[in-house]
Amino acid sequence: MWKKITVLLEMIKFQHTVFAMPFALMGAFLAERGVPDLSIFFWVVIAMVGARTSAMTFNRIADRRFDAANPRTTSRALPAGEVTLAQSWLLMILASALFFFACFMLNPLALKIAPLALGLTLFYSLTKRFTWLCHVVLGIALAISPLGGWVAASATLQGYPWILSLAVLFWVAGFDCIYACLDADFDREAGLYSMPAVFGRRNGFHIAVLFHTLAFLFFTLTGVFMELNYWYFIGIALTALALFYQHLIVSPRDLSRIRQSFFSMNGLIALTLFGATCLALATGS
Repeated sequence: MWKKITVLLEMIKFQHTVFAMPFALMGAFLAERGVPDLSIFFWVVIAMVGARTSAMTFNRIADRRFDAANPRTTSRALPAGEVTLAQSWLLMILASALFFFACFMLNPLALKIAPLALGLTLFYSLTKRFTWLCHVVLGIALAISPLGGWVAASATLQGYPWILSLAVLFWVAGFDCIYACLDADFDREAGLYSMPAVFGRRNGFHIAVLFHTLAFLFFTLTGVFMELNYWYFIGIALTALALFYQHLIVSPRDLSRIRQSFFSMNGLIALTLFGATCLALATGS
């Protein structure tokens, strides 16, 4: 049983929950201008785990035939036969139910926006079949994370800093565009769409730079709009360094360190901005 659970967690890359979770909590902290109630904190965490598990499981289900044909992904649990299709569907259904239950436990508005939030994350898995804007769709899906945290804590949309969602959108779209360079050749041959597959790896990197520049701008404006103090802007400075390093260690000609760029730097960015927000709020904004 434990081995099966370990395989399932690896299949959905559970550790990558660190990308969206800090922004959901950041939204809740900003809504409260401090630490939210423990029950809100708990259910936001549960909601994020449920939503991401459901979305990633569906992604593996939807892409299982492409994963089996792609040399880079043939070892994934579904094409390798370590997990059955029925087990995957069951995991997705249970995770979705957990997400909706957590939203129910938060407040009526959180439950109302839950179908949109989950629907967008599921829809993303289908977009590579018909549009190179798939990276932007993923960005929109994850951009709901801070909005969800805000609604969880305040039960209203009033006062929400929408520029924070724009920042998350372009940050996610940028790193997903870089990561898609790994499969650019396969996607082109398989009839799948991504910016590197359609426009080439070099142009894909240029687009990612543009997206990350916009993300940095909107993250900075979030601090201004929410009147956060110097701690937040120290976090912004560290974010700028992480974004620069992410583009420094990979290039269209050398993708060998792309996983380090994808996980380490982006996980660092999410945790840094959340931590900087907490420090700013704790010291009087």
